Amino acid sequence: MNLSARIAALAGSSALVLGALAGAAPATAAPAGATAAPDIPVASVKQHLADLQSIATANGGNRAHGRPGYKASIDFVKAKLDAVGFTTTVQQFTYNGTTGYNLIADWPGGDPNQVVMAGSHLDSVSSGPGINDNGSGSAAILEAALTVARTGYQPTKHLRFGWWGAEELGLVGSKYYVNNLPTTERAKLKGYLNFDMIGSPNPGYFVYDDDPVIEQTFKNYFAGIGVPTEIETEGDGRSDHASFKNVGIPVGGLFTGASRVKTSAQVSKWGGTATAFDRCYHSSCDTTANINDTALDRNSDAIAHALWTLSGTTTTPPTGTVFENTADVSIPDNGVAVTSSVDVTGRTGNAPSNLSVGVDVVHTYIGDLVVDLIAPDGSVYNLHNRSGG
Repeated sequence: MNLSARIAALAGSSALVLGALAGAAPATAAPAGATAAPDIPVASVKQHLADLQSIATANGGNRAHGRPGYKASIDFVKAKLDAVGFTTTVQQFTYNGTTGYNLIADWPGGDPNQVVMAGSHLDSVSSGPGINDNGSGSAAILEAALTVARTGYQPTKHLRFGWWGAEELGLVGSKYYVNNLPTTERAKLKGYLNFDMIGSPNPGYFVYDDDPVIEQTFKNYFAGIGVPTEIETEGDGRSDHASFKNVGIPVGGLFTGASRVKTSAQVSKWGGTATAFDRCYHSSCDTTANINDTALDRNSDAIAHALWTLSGTTTTPPTGTVFENTADVSIPDNGVAVTSSVDVTGRTGNAPSNLSVGVDVVHTYIGDLVVDLIAPDGSVYNLHNRSGG
């Protein structure tokens, strides 16, 4: 027989899993949703920034490629991750006659053929400590990774984090990483999320407009907290996501602005002043005093939301035979219905009166989603949606 799930929503994608089992309960249907992302404590992110500032202060005032402050930054992040169970790898490369480093951290578990990765460049320019650019992104994904460990999160997909060297010299570290990934490993990367400058002192809230699913995931988060966003253009192609995008890997990310001046319309939208988003961009004053705590907090939580949403987790189906359709179904805008079918084989005759059916619909859309389960005879069973699944 063939069962269809007719799914209508504003935007997103979904996959359907059907579990059938014998039991005393009447026929029911209950979707499973993604585990809600925990709050990322901004105080912890700020402590990482303070530690990076201390490293810069102790090493000539910067954390630039080829300087001792950069290697100390790599060692600092690696020690934090090793202590909580990540598998870490330091990747070396050479640029301008000096050794550079990338740090890759894998969280054990998840489907190794479906990898969701978050990354940030860890190096500063030589003229300052680089706390917003890009201690902010590096500290936020570090705390997100530590939160994965602290909560014992076990996503369906495999989670990976990366801290890149020599970004300020032309995306050198991330290019090296991607160029040295075999084609088969590139194919396993289902999404790369980039975070470069997410705590600018006069912030805007910018979302990369690259992969539509990743973009919508971030937009949904900010809409949920009542913060308007704009498409990111100032840094388009100028940060490490470009290394991944150039080889066909889906990318997305967040940004709060650099040297461009905030317009009067943006001041009305976000507050602040009609001056540069970051007046200390690539300067010695890019210190811990150069961070907007609210922007850092919101973006850190948005990172967690995206990681938890995109890495996907479902409730375990009940004991019994499971039939599933794991193909993603694109859900168009404006509520147009789409269909995802599950073939049920090896069953004959009418279903017994005590049959119980569980349905898991895993979707990336956060908002109103209407799902109908349609039996072969045309009977329609309405499913209750749990937003954020």
